[in-house]
Amino acid sequence: MNDQIHSEGSGHEHGALGDAEFAEFMELAAQEGFDLEEVEGALDEAGHGPLPVLAVVGRPNVGKSTLVNRIIGRREAVVQDKPGVTRDRVSYEAEWAGRRFKVVDTGGWEQDVLGLDASVAAQAEYAIETADAVVFVVDSTVGATDTDEAVVKLLRRAGKPVVLCANKVDGQSGEADATALWSLGLGEPYPVSSLHGRGTGDMLDAVLEALPEAPAQTFGNGVLGGPRRIALIGRPNVGKSSLLNKVAGEDRVVVNELAGTTRDPVDELIKLGGITWKFIDTAGIRRRVHLQEGADYYASLRTAAAVEKAEVAVVLIDSSESISVQDQRIITMAVEAGRALVVAFNKWDTLDEERRYYLEREIETELAQISWAPRVNVSAVTGRHMEKLVPAIETALEGWETRVPTGRLNAFLGEIVASHPHPIRGGKQPRILFGTQAGTKPPRFVLFASGFLEHGYRRFVERRLREEFGFEGTPIHISVRVREKRGRNK
Repeated sequence: MNDQIHSEGSGHEHGALGDAEFAEFMELAAQEGFDLEEVEGALDEAGHGPLPVLAVVGRPNVGKSTLVNRIIGRREAVVQDKPGVTRDRVSYEAEWAGRRFKVVDTGGWEQDVLGLDASVAAQAEYAIETADAVVFVVDSTVGATDTDEAVVKLLRRAGKPVVLCANKVDGQSGEADATALWSLGLGEPYPVSSLHGRGTGDMLDAVLEALPEAPAQTFGNGVLGGPRRIALIGRPNVGKSSLLNKVAGEDRVVVNELAGTTRDPVDELIKLGGITWKFIDTAGIRRRVHLQEGADYYASLRTAAAVEKAEVAVVLIDSSESISVQDQRIITMAVEAGRALVVAFNKWDTLDEERRYYLEREIETELAQISWAPRVNVSAVTGRHMEKLVPAIETALEGWETRVPTGRLNAFLGEIVASHPHPIRGGKQPRILFGTQAGTKPPRFVLFASGFLEHGYRRFVERRLREEFGFEGTPIHISVRVREKRGRNK
C-alpha cells in the first residue's frame, strides 16, 4: 500500500519524481506563476500513497464526533446530544504539525447488543482492525464504565497504539476526574474539551507519536517481500471457491451450492507459470453492508479488508445471470480501494448464443466505466480458459505500476491542449499548463491548469492517457490544481 518513493530506493520525498525531474518540474511551475509551496504540497498529497489511519472509538455519546470536528478543523461529523447519531464509519483527512493523516469517526461501541446497534459495534471493531492507531474517548464526568472496560479489552486484543482521551474536561476542576482514568491501564489520560478545544493540541502531539509516518508495506514486491496478493471477490455463489480450487489443481477450500459457505477470507499460496501467487478467497458480498446481519455482516467487512490488503481484485460475475447492481457495487469497491482489476465471467460454458448476445450488450452498458479492465470468460467447473487468468492479472499489475516520465507526459498534454482545447465557458477557456505523475499503485496524476476543468474534459484526458500509455487494468486518479489570479502577472 505504501508506494512512497523511498520504497523504490531513493531518499527524497517528491512522490514518484526523481531529484533532477523534481527540480525541472518546480522550475516549470515557477515560470507559470504557481506558488511553489502549493505545488510541492499537491505533489506530496498525490504521491503519498495511503495516509496513516486514526480511528476514534468509544461508547455512545462521549463526544467522538465533536472531537473529530475539532481535529479536522471544521464541522463535518454530525453532532447531536443523544446517543447513536453516528452509525457508519466516516473518514476525513486531517493535518497536525505538518503531518497529514486520515481520521475515522465511528458509531458508539456497546457490548451484548442486537440488530442495528450490533452492526454499529461491528463497524467500530472493523475501524480498530484497519487503523494504525486509536483514540479512545471516555467521558471524564462519568468515569470508566463497564462498557469502557470492555472496549479496553478489545483494544488490547487488537494490539494497536492507543491514545486515551478524557473528554469533557472544561476546566482545571475537571482534571482530577481525568486522572482517575489511569485505572484503565492505557497510560496517560489526556484531559480534553472537544467542545472548546482545550487540551486537544497535547493529545494530537501524542497521536503523531503513535501514528507511523506511513502505513506498513504489505504488498508482495514491496518492503516486506512475498508473493503478489490476488483477492477473489463477488456475490455469493458465483464460484469464487470453485475457481480457487481449479487454479490450485486440488480442493483447497470448501465448495457448496449453498450460498455463503465461505465466511472468512482464505489465503492460499498457488504456483502458476513458475510464479507463486497468494490467492484470497473471500465471502460473497450480498447487499449494502449496513443492511446485513450477524455473520454475513462481519464476512462483508472482512472481505473489504481483504481487498485493501490485495494488489489485484479479480471480480467474478455469474455470466448466466444479468449483471446486477450488486456486481457493480463490488466493482466500485475495488476501484475506490485503488486495486488493479480483472473481471472474470464465470459459467461461460453454460451460455447459449442468445444469452451471450445479451450479455455483451449488458457489458457495454452496465460496465462501461471499467472498459479498461482485462476480461476473461472462464468456467471454474470445467477449467475452460483458466490459462488466461494469470496473463490478465499480470497485465493489470503492469498497468497499476506504470509510470510516465514528466517530460513525456507534458509533451502529450501539449498535444491534447492544441488538438482538443477545453470548451469556452463564461467567456473563458481554461488550459492545462503542465502536469506530472506523482504516484503509482494506482497511477496518480496532478494537472496544473489556468482554470477549472469540467468533469467531462477530465474524463476525456483520462481516456487519452489510456490510449497513449496503456494503464490497462488499473484505475487512474487525476487531481487538478488551478493557478491563482495573483500568479498571472509573474
